[in-house]
Amino acid sequence: MKILLWLLGVIALAVALSLAIRGNGGYALFVLPPWRAEISLNLLIVVAVAGFAVAYVLVGAVRQTLQLPARVRAFRERRRDEKGRATLLSALQALFEGRFLRAEKLASEASRLRSVPVLAGLIAARAAQRLREFSRRDHWLEQAGRDDGDWRAARLMTAAELLLEERRFDEARAALRELYDSGPRHAATLLLLLRAEQGLSNWDEVIRIAKQLEKHAAMPPEALESIRVNARLSRLDHLALDRQGLSDYWGEVPQAERMHPRIAAAAAQSFMRSGDFRSARRAIERALERDWNADLALLYGECAGDDGIEQLERAEGWLRQHPGDADLLLTLGRLCVQRSLWGKAQSYFEASLATRPGQAAHVALARLFDRMDRTEEANRHFRASAGLERGASA
Repeated sequence: MKILLWLLGVIALAVALSLAIRGNGGYALFVLPPWRAEISLNLLIVVAVAGFAVAYVLVGAVRQTLQLPARVRAFRERRRDEKGRATLLSALQALFEGRFLRAEKLASEASRLRSVPVLAGLIAARAAQRLREFSRRDHWLEQAGRDDGDWRAARLMTAAELLLEERRFDEARAALRELYDSGPRHAATLLLLLRAEQGLSNWDEVIRIAKQLEKHAAMPPEALESIRVNARLSRLDHLALDRQGLSDYWGEVPQAERMHPRIAAAAAQSFMRSGDFRSARRAIERALERDWNADLALLYGECAGDDGIEQLERAEGWLRQHPGDADLLLTLGRLCVQRSLWGKAQSYFEASLATRPGQAAHVALARLFDRMDRTEEANRHFRASAGLERGASA
């Protein structure tokens, strides 16, 4: 249909030109002394149009010829870019398929073709990491960092993650700090930074980051609580031989965390190791005032001190609130032993065994009978304790 319309248009134009020429009898005179030239006006028009057409074609041909090298270069660049992107996609596919050697090879080829070289370097670095070729991984990371531009965050995150897998926590933290201090503070960065600080045993930083992750809702609350508790336990254990440092640190711990059974138990044990039995008892007492915990009650019996009577009275007050608690009865027996209340200690130990037979109660009662020179009864409880131990190991 288009061809037909063009054909009709050309015919109409030819007819119009024919009619115009037939009715035109004019001429053109050119004078260049001593010469004169006269030419039909119609012929002049035809020659002018034909000359213009020829000139147009010649100029276009020359222009195309001059642009040919640039077009060839652009064509080659397009072909190289297409090949590079195809190679990059193949490298990604190989990486996800677990074909790490092929992934690194294809990523290297894509980098040579200059197709997103930073991404190609990161793919190659991950592949080299899976191949345990750490020197090649570092080479690819360094190459990716030469011209990262908009890929800077991706490069730093990838480098940190790979360094963490190799347990190079200092270098990983340096990369993450560079990213965290100069860019958006994403939860993913905090998660990696948390791993780095845990690896370096920077427990105060671990707690601080855990609080930030809680604001981002980046982890389940239970997991974050476990991280905070473990960090507190490690910090308390580290300060066990520094009595003043331990006391100062315990004063900085939030009141709510002091009441946590595991934290209170760790604090009490650290205080006891430093010789501060009074602080150990206070830590347990305050935690038990909020929530009863049998393990803390059992540990309370190990906090020997000069104010044993007050300690014993407090524990007996707990017994009125929690009658029949085997661990508390065992603790009361131990406190009575510390005050040389043999008969009362025996009653508490026997009550604990009656409530729940346990190896610790048998051993405590055996040692008490041994002190009282009741050798036969002591041996009987030692044998009972050994029998319970064999039963537990079987």
